[in-house]
Amino acid sequence: QVQLVESGGGLVQAGGSLTLSCAGSGRTFSNNAMGWFRQAPGKEREFVARVTWNGGRTVYADSVKGRFTISRDNAKNTVYLQMNSLKSEDTAVYYCAAAQGYSGSDSKRDYVYWGQGTQVTVSS
Repeated sequence: QVQLVESGGGLVQAGGSLTLSCAGSGRTFSNNAMGWFRQAPGKEREFVARVTWNGGRTVYADSVKGRFTISRDNAKNTVYLQMNSLKSEDTAVYYCAAAQGYSGSDSKRDYVYWGQGTQVTVSS
């Protein structure tokens, strides 16, 4: 059974930091781009960040650029999202996803495997 399992979410004060992890199982994702998305209540799921298959390129949404860092460890089949300087508007359920190809995109449609999500709540 192929799974992506997120962890590391929680409650943090504005200005604080959290690191999310996403562990893959059931197959290797070392040849897939990986991405993080988030969904706030009443809003659509939106792109946050993605990393190419070998970690050589990262792309971020403008809203998180300079504050969030995506990385991956293919030996551990795991992708991370380091979140610094958190704001109340970062409150959402965060999902990791595996893309079909090496590069990925900002579109949800290009991602074929999804985790169950982890809640991040930032208090102001």
